[in-house]
Amino acid sequence: MTEPLLVDGTWLSTEEVAALLHVDPSTVRRWRTAKPPQGPPFVPLSERVIVYSAADVDTWLRSRRVDPEKVTA
Repeated sequence: MTEPLLVDGTWLSTEEVAALLHVDPSTVRRWRTAKPPQGPPFVPLSERVIVYSAADVDTWLRSRRVDPEKVTA
């Protein structure tokens, strides 16, 4: 699978990702600083500026999706 060009996509801040996922921004920051990191992939532009590719957030969210019809007991 070919990865999309990052320069062509939509970029989201920590606060925007948190709002999309209905979690507090501190949760997104905690995912990012966990060892090993959790949550969607991110790009540190500087020490204080972190951005997330909307495509990466979508891919990460899809990878966590559970389809009850496909879960075996």
